[in-house]
Amino acid sequence: MDDFTLGNLMRNKERIPDPMRYKKGLVNYRRAGGSGLKLPEVSLGLWHNFGSVDNFEVMRDMVFTAFDSGICHFDLANNYGPRSGSAEENFGKILRENFRGYRDEMCISTKAGFGMWKGPYGDGGSKKYLVASLDQSLARMGLDYVDIFYHHRPDQNTPVEETCYALHRIVEQGKALYIGISNYDKEQTEAAVAVFRELKTPFILNQFCYNLLDRRAEENGLKRYAAETGFGIIAYSPLAQGLLSDRYLRGIPADSRMRKSFTLKEERLTPALLKKLFALKEVAERRGQTLAELALSWVLKDKVVTSVIVGASSSKQIRENLKVNPAFTEEELEEIERICREE
Repeated sequence: MDDFTLGNLMRNKERIPDPMRYKKGLVNYRRAGGSGLKLPEVSLGLWHNFGSVDNFEVMRDMVFTAFDSGICHFDLANNYGPRSGSAEENFGKILRENFRGYRDEMCISTKAGFGMWKGPYGDGGSKKYLVASLDQSLARMGLDYVDIFYHHRPDQNTPVEETCYALHRIVEQGKALYIGISNYDKEQTEAAVAVFRELKTPFILNQFCYNLLDRRAEENGLKRYAAETGFGIIAYSPLAQGLLSDRYLRGIPADSRMRKSFTLKEERLTPALLKKLFALKEVAERRGQTLAELALSWVLKDKVVTSVIVGASSSKQIRENLKVNPAFTEEELEEIERICREE
């Protein structure tokens, strides 16, 4: 990082949000299912690059860039880091130092479900774990409540009724305004919805992996069920952790997620996949888009998708991810499907 860039980042501590942030027209907003809550079509996820091993001033700059562009939704989880919990700690520090007067303009979500601390109560879907985890998350971020609290994954060892009732009580206690679930397939979601309806819980979103290369939300019927039932899909990994971008078309960069993260393996980058990516890139260029812009736009083509959650390692990436256009011709959609179906 050069001295000029570092100097600009260090000035972030005195920086204030851009008063023209909503007049720029960079982001459109959609309702989360049938609720009254609106989310930006593009949300910022803090899964990567906001941990204890990352540059704090770069984090702060990314939050400013997102907020100044109209991205008002920030998505976290108790275990985001590394170290687990550090993403919430860093985001909380940014809130305290720069956004103290802007909380009501932000939609802040967090999740619990994966392993967080030792012993029998440190993960899963029990009431004990969910309540304790959210209390810890609120303390790390310095918040009285989150806007959306998700159960991060189904727990086969806990009755769905217990999990859903714990989420319902969290709303009643004012610790969350809305409830979501994550990584629940159609059958698991149906079971949760039945309980939420009985309790009149404000369940609004299922956060699910969905992109051009991962169609499970279509294949298991979840996307169709969401449209029929009235909740929204919020898509994580819409760029398949960077595969649906120009990043890996000419090799694997040394600073890429594929080199640094256990969640994206080098063996995924097969000759067959590269052929698809180059073909999709040609479609994108005819639309005046990059491959990443095409991929984000495609996920947003259906209104049942409330938002896409993008990760970023720089403010430049955030700005690039704002250039979505979810309007496609039938010919474009057919060509994209043909490319994606090729073996």
